[in-house]
Amino acid sequence: MKHPGPAAAAAHALFRIHSAVLLFGLSGLFGKFIDASPLYIVLGRTVFAAMALGLYARLISGTRLSDIPGQGMGLFILQGALLAVHWYFFFLSIQISSVAVGLVTFSTFPLFVTFMEPLVFKEPLARKDILTAVVVFIGICLVIPEPDLSNQTTLGGIFGILSGLTFAILALVNRRNVRVSDAVAVAFYQNLFAALCLVIPVILIQPRAPAATDLPALVFLGVVCTALSHTLFISSLKQIRAQTASVITGLEPVYGIVLAFFFLREIPALSTLAGGGIIIGASVAAGYFASQAID
Repeated sequence: MKHPGPAAAAAHALFRIHSAVLLFGLSGLFGKFIDASPLYIVLGRTVFAAMALGLYARLISGTRLSDIPGQGMGLFILQGALLAVHWYFFFLSIQISSVAVGLVTFSTFPLFVTFMEPLVFKEPLARKDILTAVVVFIGICLVIPEPDLSNQTTLGGIFGILSGLTFAILALVNRRNVRVSDAVAVAFYQNLFAALCLVIPVILIQPRAPAATDLPALVFLGVVCTALSHTLFISSLKQIRAQTASVITGLEPVYGIVLAFFFLREIPALSTLAGGGIIIGASVAAGYFASQAID
């Protein structure tokens, strides 16, 4: 059987990563599609994602999920808890405000990574990082109209920023754990422990549960928008440089906003689009320069 050449392999990798980022953006719409508490949405997402990733590891990739380093399990539990909190804030932001506000404010996470990474890994903070922070702050001021928690857009934006912060912490933990574990195993255990972390809050709080008709949406969210998207993203990194991946990942809010327009008829305010453009541009630039240093 003839193997594809380098150009064809690169084209396939670009298709996979764009498909993955499109699915990342699509996942935000389920905060509107599913009329249930974000706790239940995240629980359903992580349960079905873990099941799909477990089957993928066993039947396709051959990943041995039982091969975990001694300290790995503690990191997996921490990652699962962070993932659960991140997705809870993410869907809560979208339910309170809009898909555009939730995705745009979540896109602040590269900024948090930029500032926390030097502290965690004892690296110097560059001047361009401070400039990036100022630019992102300007973008946030445009997205969040006023410092009033009774304003749904403001409140949604704050939860979106918290979603970005928790994802940034998760990214730093992932940087440590991916070095000692297979990427598929990391994704599987993150989703598994995220689901387990949510069981007790769901039982104690008893939030608004999804209807039976929401089950197909939860399965799609977990299997396609989570397990499949992460598998596509991870596999694409074998042919795509980190800097290219960081730039393409910055398109997630763009894809999500376009999909929200077609499926939900959501039209973002001009201030949201302007602020979003600034935040996304600054975040992509931060990711690009960081990956250049790695590459």
